[in-house]
Amino acid sequence: MALRPLKNILVLSFGILVLYIAYMGLMTLQSSLNHDEGLGVASLSVMYGSHTLSSMFLPAILMKKLGFKWTIASCMVCYISFTLGNFYPSWPTMITTSILLGIGGAPLWAAKSAYITAMGNKCAEIAGKSAKDVVNQYFGIFFFIVQTCRIWGNLISSLIFNLTPDAGESLDALNHSICGAGHCPMELLKSENITGPRPSRDVLYTLLGAYTGCGIIAILLISIFLDKVNSQKEEAAQENSQSVCSMFFATFKQLTDKRQCLLIPLTIFSGLEQGFITGDYTRDYVTCAIGIRMVGFAIISFGVPNAICAAVFGKLAEYTGRISLFILGALIHIGCVIGLLLWTPHADQIVLFFVFSGVWGIADAVWQTQVTSLYGVLFEENKEAAFANFSLWESVGFVIAFGYSNVLCVYMKLYILLCVVVLGIIMYAVVEYMEYVKTSAPVKEAPKETETPEA
Repeated sequence: MALRPLKNILVLSFGILVLYIAYMGLMTLQSSLNHDEGLGVASLSVMYGSHTLSSMFLPAILMKKLGFKWTIASCMVCYISFTLGNFYPSWPTMITTSILLGIGGAPLWAAKSAYITAMGNKCAEIAGKSAKDVVNQYFGIFFFIVQTCRIWGNLISSLIFNLTPDAGESLDALNHSICGAGHCPMELLKSENITGPRPSRDVLYTLLGAYTGCGIIAILLISIFLDKVNSQKEEAAQENSQSVCSMFFATFKQLTDKRQCLLIPLTIFSGLEQGFITGDYTRDYVTCAIGIRMVGFAIISFGVPNAICAAVFGKLAEYTGRISLFILGALIHIGCVIGLLLWTPHADQIVLFFVFSGVWGIADAVWQTQVTSLYGVLFEENKEAAFANFSLWESVGFVIAFGYSNVLCVYMKLYILLCVVVLGIIMYAVVEYMEYVKTSAPVKEAPKETETPEA
């Protein structure tokens, strides 16, 4: 009986892993593969823009109407459309499929978070454990499995790209001074073929065919093997279903909670830093200095420590508490940003490309596991609206990151990251203080009746 929640966590994790093998592999390559007129990062910005709008109302509506399982399965179809759009990358196809993916991404991510929280609470109830610890552990298992998508997705692309012998040249083999923090994409958009030779059409079709197959397998896994959540609370919620209008405002009503508002900067930073590593770092450091062929391997070095640390941090938080992990993540990212500001990348320093992405992956594991589980613990009674807000504000970070990708120089983006992570960790500390005051406040006892002296 106690194994069934864990079984469902594993099915959910592997289903989204297979889906994200294709999604993350393509997202990592967009800024380098579809660089003409900034199409790649523009499509990513549009994707997360529609993701933001979708977060405002769709997650609560779909989860109430379809349930967690079928919300996840139906939204996976939108991811496949993005892969199909890359078979013929143009402004109409990429923008349309990016919008579809963004619409489906918010409900999928909110539903999986709510599902994991429900499974964690169910297991805690069966085993007599703390719900907070079990939920934290389940998020750790989930992210340990899912974060390996960067390994498999980019390994597939790197191996397939090696079928094209000349697809590994750097952006500017003669002048590496334009790479790194000094790189200004706006000045180079007018240049032709700035990402080096493109892989052949046959190689691209092979890659996209493999990614499409991954999406289909993911839908089958969730549809066949994932159990529906049938708790008494959810059955009661189905009987007392809210109107579409009230569910639309559920996400905004969540903002009346001060803790939710204080967590917004850190949630936005989660999107900003992921947008930087997948869009700017891959193009302005890796592709620029050592070629598009190495992008996959650089992101693999991000994915391996990211996946391992996701599992470790999920369990470690039970012993160290989440505060120390949040501080660790902030310090690592601050150190990485300063290092990237000072470093001028060159092909002779190839190890550093993997070191920076690997250390960045360790810090990202903190935000992916701890911020998500924090939402589940703080807002357990309103988890649909809470996770919709998480999805909303993280997608805002992605929109900002991809939106200014072709406009700002790299050093400006790094300064923005530095400011937001500092602000985010300070406001997170306020949330922890509020929780400490709330839990440590003494319970007021009823005043004792004083005996009146007899006359």
